[in-house]
Amino acid sequence: MSAAPYVLEFGMGVDVHGQDCTKAACRAVSDAIRHSSLPFFQDVREHGGTMLVDVTVGVPDPASVKVDVVRRELPHGEVTVRPVSGGLRVPGSDTLIACAAITVSVQYPQEPRR
Repeated sequence: MSAAPYVLEFGMGVDVHGQDCTKAACRAVSDAIRHSSLPFFQDVREHGGTMLVDVTVGVPDPASVKVDVVRRELPHGEVTVRPVSGGLRVPGSDTLIACAAITVSVQYPQEPRR
C-alpha cells in the first residue's frame, strides 16, 4: 500500500527559560496543527483509510526529545516523530527554538485484485 500526502504544515515552538527541547518541540507541533482544519479526514475514516502523521522536529539536542510526549500533541492518526539536529539555541540566553514539519498522508486498503 502506498500513502498519498495531503497536508504539509510547519510550526515553531520556544522554551523561553528552560532549554527543554521536548517542551519546544511540543509547542512547535501544537503551533503547526493549529493552522489547519481538515474536515476531509472524517471521510477518510469512513472509507477505511488510515491517516499517517509524520513529524520531523529540528532542535539543538535531538537525543533529549521525549518522542512519546511530542506524539501526544497529535490528536489523530498513526504518528511518527523524528527529532533531528536543527532549531536554535539563542546566544546569550537560556532560550531555544524548535521547528516542526508535519506531513499527513492517507493510506487506503488495497482493493482485491480480480
